[in-house]
Amino acid sequence: MRTALTWLLGVWLAGVIVAGLLWAPAAAGFQGDSFRIVFFHVPQAWVAVLAFCVNLVASIRYLRTRSALDDSRAGAAARLGLLFALLATITGSIFAKLEWGMFWNWDPRETSILVLLLVYAAYFALRQAVADEERRASLAAAYAVFAFVTMPFLVFVVPRVYASLHPDLVEAAEGVVRFRMDPRLRLVLLASLAGFTGLFVWLYSLEVRLARVLAARRREES
Repeated sequence: MRTALTWLLGVWLAGVIVAGLLWAPAAAGFQGDSFRIVFFHVPQAWVAVLAFCVNLVASIRYLRTRSALDDSRAGAAARLGLLFALLATITGSIFAKLEWGMFWNWDPRETSILVLLLVYAAYFALRQAVADEERRASLAAAYAVFAFVTMPFLVFVVPRVYASLHPDLVEAAEGVVRFRMDPRLRLVLLASLAGFTGLFVWLYSLEVRLARVLAARRREES
């Protein structure tokens, strides 16, 4: 069953890549095919936010249970969050080069995601700096809670408070959220969001399974 789901995920993501690069029509208001990066950039940013949410939940669980597995879950989620945030930064920089002629413009969205990367990079610096396992896990969990407080501010507030070069793909009118794009573009983007979410779940489950195996091996050796 697990193998079948993995293959299904792979086929789904392959379909998203083909659809995003070949099937989806060109979007008005963008330079050439630069819009196609959005099919990967936006899901990467979404997965980073999702991963940091999982990191928060696992960290709070650790503070309550003091379970080493919860600490492993928190660390795995933070690693994936940092990875996808970095990928979102790279794809965003490529988009900026194609659209505005420079890889980096110190746009509010670019600046806020850079700060977010530094905040969660410090999480791993903290984990590396403390040798004692229980103390490391406790400090990392406490830091994760405070780090998460910055995430909604950096991802959702700053880019909307200050003028940004980034296109706004959605609009909220009379309490209803609508996509500003062709239906086929919207379909590919939603499919990509689903695929990248599945990719995160798969990678996260692998990390947690590995943590369980390593924990069992340590118990056997002791």
